[in-house]
Amino acid sequence: MKKIINQPEEILNQMLEGLSFAYSDLVERINETDVIVRKDKNEGKVGLVSGGGSGHEPSHAGFVGKGMLSAAVCGEIFTSPTPDQVLEGIKAADTGAGVMLIIKNYSGDVMNFEMAKDMAEMEGIEVETIIVDDDIAVEDSTYTAGRRGVAGTVLVHKILGAYADQGKSLKEVKEVADKLVPNIKTIGVALSGATVPAVGKPGFVLEADEMEYGVGIHGEPGYRKEKLQPSKGLALELVEKLKGEFAWKQGDKYAVLVNGLGSTPLMEQFVFMNDVKELFDKEGLDIEFKKVGDLMTSIDMAGLSLTMVKLEDNWKDQLNHPVTTIAW
Repeated sequence: MKKIINQPEEILNQMLEGLSFAYSDLVERINETDVIVRKDKNEGKVGLVSGGGSGHEPSHAGFVGKGMLSAAVCGEIFTSPTPDQVLEGIKAADTGAGVMLIIKNYSGDVMNFEMAKDMAEMEGIEVETIIVDDDIAVEDSTYTAGRRGVAGTVLVHKILGAYADQGKSLKEVKEVADKLVPNIKTIGVALSGATVPAVGKPGFVLEADEMEYGVGIHGEPGYRKEKLQPSKGLALELVEKLKGEFAWKQGDKYAVLVNGLGSTPLMEQFVFMNDVKELFDKEGLDIEFKKVGDLMTSIDMAGLSLTMVKLEDNWKDQLNHPVTTIAW
């Protein structure tokens, strides 16, 4: 294992110290917590809090700032933050209009964030939640009842953050969230496993000429292994899976995100985006928003994911709403 680290047990603390120092104009760390909060407080507006295990950087702290999250709660690598940590994030995010929790669908995250919600409500803070389950690859995977929450979560941050920034009420933000999440679908492919520093070896091993469709962002099993395919073959597989979910028709409007999982160069991500564009053109889809980059990673996993959002209402405008964050 080759990592630029010190002691594995110090990674989270040292990462958050480095992040909050590097971007001290945008964010700060709440003392004696693993919570990153925005410096530009959105007084009187709905606060947004997300988070989960570390190892997915820039998610979630990279999306704290004006127009997106108010706070990100960072657990140990691939481990949910505790309820008391989430509560600190909620309290920091609350400026009088209530707080929206954006939770990826993993059993530990759901349990701990919902416990924190109950604790916050006992302190008089109004809290709503949305559980993101955009990964269409498998049902009831490791750590999950139902579908997993993956890269589509970042687009939930973006759209809900824009509405909150524009002064929508907590009730209104919750209504958008309930409509938005069923319209987001993601599927990925892995070329290699992620190496958790405390373990010292990849969570799974693929042969040199092998890949696996549908692997989760914690290395959970996918749905099929096969010989490595050219980018066009990967694009066809992932687009066909998404087509089966959306049952789209010519002229439908979509947003598209190609997300790198940690070790896939942007060069390769752009090649893949070009291949999915050709397929979307053949399908007659109107791609009104697109983005490429490492937004929801899995430490050093090689691979990528493809997320699509069926656009309704003015969601395109919210995706283009200006933000001031580290990573968007």
